[in-house]
Amino acid sequence: IENGRTAVLGGHCLHCGHCGVEVIQYNSCRNRHCPTCQTVARLRWVEAREAELLPVPYFHVVFTLPHDLNSLAQGNPKLLYNLLFQSASSTLRTFANDPKYLAAEPSITMVLHTWGENLNQHIHLHCIVSGGGLSMGGERWIPSKHNPHAKKLFLFPVKALSKCFRGKYIAALRQAFKEGQLNFAGVTLKYATDAGFSNLLNQLHKKPWVIYAKRPFAGPEQVIRYLGRYTHRVAISNQRIISMEDGRVTFRYKDYADHDRPKRMTLDVNEFIRRFLLHILPSGFMRLRHYGILANRYSKKKLARCRELLHQPEPLLRKKESAPELLMRVAGFDVTLCPICKAGHLQLTKSLEPETCIPRSTGPPRYSG
Repeated sequence: IENGRTAVLGGHCLHCGHCGVEVIQYNSCRNRHCPTCQTVARLRWVEAREAELLPVPYFHVVFTLPHDLNSLAQGNPKLLYNLLFQSASSTLRTFANDPKYLAAEPSITMVLHTWGENLNQHIHLHCIVSGGGLSMGGERWIPSKHNPHAKKLFLFPVKALSKCFRGKYIAALRQAFKEGQLNFAGVTLKYATDAGFSNLLNQLHKKPWVIYAKRPFAGPEQVIRYLGRYTHRVAISNQRIISMEDGRVTFRYKDYADHDRPKRMTLDVNEFIRRFLLHILPSGFMRLRHYGILANRYSKKKLARCRELLHQPEPLLRKKESAPELLMRVAGFDVTLCPICKAGHLQLTKSLEPETCIPRSTGPPRYSG
């Protein structure tokens, strides 16, 4: 990420045929944790999900791990994050299969977040769940029921979800301990003994686990806007960083404990980087996952059946677009437009090998001609 958009990764020289200016652009790092390299990937992912939306209400459900597990997660991120996905998806499917609530298979998309606004560890899953599902035999679409007391659409009872989720996660964690899968090096060493780990599980059993469920979205368009904010973002965006001076970083954040008021926080640069590194995912770990109707193996067949039952036409297939074409269509932004004359278009003239091109200055892009 540090080397992104610098000479270390190489670049290319572009020429404007209208004004003759030459522009040097350095290559991006393409790291999935980089706040500047995920725009095109996010747009493509969101458009693919848009094609999967059904004409039904969608609910937003959030599963949160207690902060007591933060230190254990630092030493075992892959294991604890996987258990979070498994326990949350199993909980939703358990309630969806229950005739009392739905007796159908819903569409579920899950996105892992590990941070809060101040960059500290706050491990939770954002879930988009369809308001209804495909019957077990696939013969009909079963819509979500209405809450007879509140007279509005209802997914599942939050308190019951919380207890079920807590039980499933703690049981899986206990099994992982028995099988010796947990690493207790460093700050989690106090949990390494049978007594220490039992004490941790007892603490977790005693407290309620937070599950948050929003009312249904107004329509599929709101789902897309929501997904676009959460899918390819890690910890902090560049826009939130105000300054970096004298080894201290100042950034904006919302204080959820104080009525979402916007505030500023200043951290020593080492503490800022430490907090950012808490949210680097294990290599190859998938933070975006689908369950139910959208599970990869049968998703095309099941989506087609849902559209048939809901009288929804098949989505139009778009031709494969380059990054400039996609940005132009979605954002109206022409990346090939000359930044100097605003009339000509930039054409590639030569590539610059890594570490051999002119180092990037701290100012604007370098122009010559």
